[in-house]
Amino acid sequence: MAEDLKTILVVDDTPFNLRTLKTLLEDKFNILQAKSGPMALKMLERSQPHLILLDIEMPEMSGFVVMKELRRNPTLAKIPVICFTSHLATEIFVQQVIEAGFKGYIRKPFETDVLIAKIESVLGIPHDPYRGMS
Repeated sequence: MAEDLKTILVVDDTPFNLRTLKTLLEDKFNILQAKSGPMALKMLERSQPHLILLDIEMPEMSGFVVMKELRRNPTLAKIPVICFTSHLATEIFVQQVIEAGFKGYIRKPFETDVLIAKIESVLGIPHDPYRGMS
């Protein structure tokens, strides 16, 4: 892992999503991956990322339950979490996301530029829309 890059933990039960996000983000961030809520919580006992990208609809433990567990732990409660879901952005659902303490919301399928801009915004990294263009 590159020392100068911020670390993101991606939590999603779909292998395709994990592979896609790793491919899209690994040039800009160190990527850790967990395919379930319990696996993510176990990983967080050993290492704390700068940000968590958390799927909501997962078997075993939903993203909302994982978020509740994170908020109970004073060390983990400080890590910003972005909701990553295919759930429709209804007013009630968005209210649940806000009340749970998520720092952002990305809907699947996502646009790479929007995802990166949201991550950079939450991490306080200045966004440069021209980066990578020559």
